[in-house]
Amino acid sequence: MNIKEARQEIINTVKAYLQKDETGAYVIPTEKQRPILLMGPPGIGKTAILEQAANICGINLIAYTITHHTRQSAIGLPFIATRTYGEKEVSVTEYTMSEIIASIYDRIEQTGIKEGILFLDEINCVSETLAPTMLQFLQYKTFGAHHLPEGFLIVTAGNPPEYNKSVRDFDIVTLDRVKRIDIKEDYPAWKEYAYRAGVHGAIMAYLEIRKEHFYSIRVDLSGKHFVTARGWEDLSRILTVYEELALPVTQGLIVQYLQDEEIAASFCVYYDLYQKYHEIYHVEEIMEGTASVDADVMRQAPFDEKLSLIGLLTDRLNQEFRLYDRERNVQEEIFGALRQIKATVSESDEAGTKGETLLIRKLLSSEISKRRAMYERQKEAHLLDRNEEDVQRRVLAALEELAHAVAMREADGESADMRFVGEWFGEREDHREQNIQKSGAHLTNAFAFLATVYGESQEMALFLSELAAGYYSLKFVSECGNDAYDKYQKLLLTKDRRKEITRELQSFLQI
Repeated sequence: MNIKEARQEIINTVKAYLQKDETGAYVIPTEKQRPILLMGPPGIGKTAILEQAANICGINLIAYTITHHTRQSAIGLPFIATRTYGEKEVSVTEYTMSEIIASIYDRIEQTGIKEGILFLDEINCVSETLAPTMLQFLQYKTFGAHHLPEGFLIVTAGNPPEYNKSVRDFDIVTLDRVKRIDIKEDYPAWKEYAYRAGVHGAIMAYLEIRKEHFYSIRVDLSGKHFVTARGWEDLSRILTVYEELALPVTQGLIVQYLQDEEIAASFCVYYDLYQKYHEIYHVEEIMEGTASVDADVMRQAPFDEKLSLIGLLTDRLNQEFRLYDRERNVQEEIFGALRQIKATVSESDEAGTKGETLLIRKLLSSEISKRRAMYERQKEAHLLDRNEEDVQRRVLAALEELAHAVAMREADGESADMRFVGEWFGEREDHREQNIQKSGAHLTNAFAFLATVYGESQEMALFLSELAAGYYSLKFVSECGNDAYDKYQKLLLTKDRRKEITRELQSFLQI
């Protein structure tokens, strides 16, 4: 199965294993909850889907790369204890609690959440001394004398032997006690994730043209050459930062992430073209509806150049759509906090008096302290994904800005009542609405540009397909609406037309 299907299977397993009967006991007893064994090539996102699954299920995730551990850190250190057997005192060897088991109890204490996933990566690459301990753990959920807490399920991951010479084969006894899921690389499944993760537009456009370069592992006389999903995502992050800092992007940089010289060279050439196309086609002018182009020349351009243009437009729009989603989430959080403050103020004797400003300042301070403590606790427990962390940081910054504004007015001898707070929030909402209108206009202008140049052609249908594949673009259109999108989306509703486009693309890629 692909990585998306594997994530859903993990989520379903979590729900099944944590299902309780009317007495509060797990329907599937802990000892019968088979560990999950994810087997698949390196770098396809096995760790990422565990983070996503735990976040969706609202449970803890403790992750270890087991090859970094020794038998002592896994099973615990020995110590001499004294016991009495048959009225005779004897010294016996016992073991301290495993570092791994202890970390689970620490996480439970930090979060107050008693259920979670223990993820052990590279499970089939453990050392010879640790191997028996790991097999015991998979079968009996114990490290030495210490059991995995109830409510925690085990997920492990490993690479097939063709990707790693140091792997160990599991025997049938062990395999008969795990729930094995074999994962294969799958570009369409990764593409959906990549749009949501904000992977660089040049990478998305390039992989649309060269899908065979999405994942590649080969060995020749010069050594190992590989490109993985992890490599593309990490390259995306460094490209974004390099562009912000105006640093040169070279093949030497790219090959650090795409460790196949041929693919790195190919992408480097395309990246330069992508930047060139951005200047030639004046993407910002297209967004503003002021672009002036020679439509005849554009129609005669190679198909990969047209794909690049579509990639440029969708990447530019998706930046705004992601911003829309972030601003909406931040405003919703702020609104919820201010609504509680307003309710408290309304019930207070200070409402409508000079003391209202002091009360609001105290309530804001309390709200900020409470949210900051919650944010730190959730961050420490890895309960927030990257986007959620970003939203929480921005909510805290906004509330601190409001608290400062209230304090300044109070210092100037002016009141900062709930009306002042409402005006502050309203200004933020007005700014957000302006951004929504601007993004909607940019989307409309992109449609108008493509319609002028290509009409209702395969280029327009491909543009619509890319928008339909994007999490944030669909969210923006469904929540804010767009007449141009509604007008042209009928191209995607004709199955025969989609089949025709697919055939044309396949024909092009075979040239």
